Amino acid sequence: MTITAEPRSPERRKQDLLDRLERETDIWVASADGDGVPFLVALWFVWVGEALWPATRPGNPTGRDLAAGRRTRPAFGDTRDVVLIDGEVDVHTREEVPAAAAEAFRAKTGWDPRGDSAAYAYHRVRPHAVQAWHEVRELPQRHLMRNGIWLV
Repeated sequence: MTITAEPRSPERRKQDLLDRLERETDIWVASADGDGVPFLVALWFVWVGEALWPATRPGNPTGRDLAAGRRTRPAFGDTRDVVLIDGEVDVHTREEVPAAAAEAFRAKTGWDPRGDSAAYAYHRVRPHAVQAWHEVRELPQRHLMRNGIWLV
């Protein structure tokens, strides 16, 4: 994406965000353990039904933290094109995951965690706050969602 001289409208930023959720394969997922020790990892994900669906092993730090804390802050990585999503997490085993989410994940990534020899869990992340901005000129209107409701 090219950074423009003029700030994008909130509507344009929302559309750019939705396009990015469809296009991108990796997203940074931040979590913390019970002692507040942070952990950050890039995970494959899919956007289905107004939720992010990353998959990871339930026994690794991110899997444990997401299951215990039920909160996360996924983000895209470019500091000049920022997307921050605060969300609530529901954990689904590979047997419990809705077929639509699992099939969309397989179609997007080319990998199906349900068939892997290791155990994997899907984590539905329902956004309750979304911010998106290009550099300082878009900071004043960076909030696109609050309390789970789109502002635009």
